[in-house]
Amino acid sequence: MGKSLKEVIEVFARLGITAFGGPAAHIAMMRQELVNRRRWMDDAEFLDLLGATNLIPGPNSTEMAIHLGKHRAGWKGLLMAGLLFIVPAVLITGVIAWLYKEYGSLPQIQPFIYGIKPAIIAVIIFAVLPLAKASVKNNLLGIIAVIAVVAAFLGLHEIIVLFGAGALYAALTYGNDRLMLLQPLLIAATLSETRIFLIFLKIGAILYGSGYVLFAFIETELVDTGFLTTQQLADAIAVGQFTPGPVFSSVTFIGYQLKGISGALAATTGVFLPSFIFVALISRIVPKIRTSKLFAAFLDAVNVASVAVIASVCWQMGRESIVSWQAAVIFIVSAILFWRFPRINSALIVVFGSVAGWLLYML
Repeated sequence: MGKSLKEVIEVFARLGITAFGGPAAHIAMMRQELVNRRRWMDDAEFLDLLGATNLIPGPNSTEMAIHLGKHRAGWKGLLMAGLLFIVPAVLITGVIAWLYKEYGSLPQIQPFIYGIKPAIIAVIIFAVLPLAKASVKNNLLGIIAVIAVVAAFLGLHEIIVLFGAGALYAALTYGNDRLMLLQPLLIAATLSETRIFLIFLKIGAILYGSGYVLFAFIETELVDTGFLTTQQLADAIAVGQFTPGPVFSSVTFIGYQLKGISGALAATTGVFLPSFIFVALISRIVPKIRTSKLFAAFLDAVNVASVAVIASVCWQMGRESIVSWQAAVIFIVSAILFWRFPRINSALIVVFGSVAGWLLYML
């Protein structure tokens, strides 16, 4: 086993059990670990992968992990990074799903979430600032960044913000060049799959946006059709929030409620499989995009818009999480730790937030 593959295994095995807080937080932790601490790449390369990730459907942080693994250790890195980021969350969620089905309730985890969320906000802020600096390469990109931030804060769908920024900058910069359109690739499945697998395969292949968009799809597909109760969906959302790794691992919980272990496996495989396929395809395209002035301009603006979307998510998380003096203290101390020790492992901040949250929650 090569050194690069060992590094991929080490990094993503740890992130798989410590990456709390949703896609924005996961991406911030990856940037802290791989750009700031390990120097696998610079912020410009990280932004290119982030921009490409945001252009394809599926769970963003999972696809970013897959991209980073491929960048560091080739196809083996692609598989190992994706699996190690996904599997711990799936296993934890599977155990919770079994307990839930046996006993009908979730464990008491509120004290730990109480402190993790404000700590995670500090992680995101200290990742966004350098990325913002790297993404704004000229005055026009700065103007588009402001427009993207305003659009994201007004609640415009992130895919409109991303593609709109890219198209606007490409048109203004290289409007006279011949335009080319990326044609989506359709993957035909020929295997015999269960209905659960097909439902989640469809969701994984077409979904843009956050985990909340995922739950809206599930409500349409399973709650409205009577296969899942509203309470089960609400509990699935809670499970996705307090387990590490991708929020999409909550589909393991849902699949288990539908059809036990086989349902959990079908749902999990279906929702994550498209991510591996899309990243494998687009990883070949990103280097070629940089050789085209038109597409390079498009990706530059997408990178700016990606930072704007993350900033919007961070603001929303702050409004929801920092609502007491205890949460404010955890956020301030976490920010000071990052400022004082810029190469600190973000997992330590998560642990600090969890313990501090539990202690202060009891006050």
